[in-house]
Amino acid sequence: MLTKTQIRYVLDTITEMFPDAECELNHRNAFDLLIAVVLSAQCTDALVNKVTEDLFKKYHTPEDYLNVSLEELQQDIKSIGLYRNKSKNIQKLARTLIEEHNGEVPPTKAELEKLAGVGRKTANVVASVAFNEPAIAVDTHVERVSKRLGICRWKDSVLEVEKTLMRKIPMDEWSDTHHRLIFFGRYHCKAKTPQCEICPLLDICREGKKRMKNSMS
Repeated sequence: MLTKTQIRYVLDTITEMFPDAECELNHRNAFDLLIAVVLSAQCTDALVNKVTEDLFKKYHTPEDYLNVSLEELQQDIKSIGLYRNKSKNIQKLARTLIEEHNGEVPPTKAELEKLAGVGRKTANVVASVAFNEPAIAVDTHVERVSKRLGICRWKDSVLEVEKTLMRKIPMDEWSDTHHRLIFFGRYHCKAKTPQCEICPLLDICREGKKRMKNSMS
């Protein structure tokens, strides 16, 4: 496991690598972001952005999503995985926003998690990006990178990864670090082809060293 000093080095290095890392889901406001993050479950941000380009021209408010049939909404997001389930959740959460929150997206993680289709990760992303609440959302990239580097243990659950990162990273850096870890995992330490040979963190990366050793043998 990395020491406190090594974790600081990781944070400083990924800041240099990806100083402008931010949420890549296109959105105009908190409501758009909520819809985009719900759609992004088990799906790439690039595909979601492709779909929301037309979706957000047609739908602007929670009411808009309820003024169409479920079948029509399904048709509008059909190219996204799990589109049937996501359509139902979007209409459910739209109804909850109207009935319980005056049509507005609630700013707290606890309230967000009560919405249909919104899990802990989604709530963290929306609270962090839309409302500047410090949060670390653990997606597939964050989990993979944290475990490869040795900030977290391989056997840690997603929740344990989140709690470990929150404990080891200063709170005022949570949101920025979340985006930088995603960029690091998405564009550098990729799932199948991590760029270990040119990685500035190779010296302290247990997984990278093992991979380099295996590639030489």
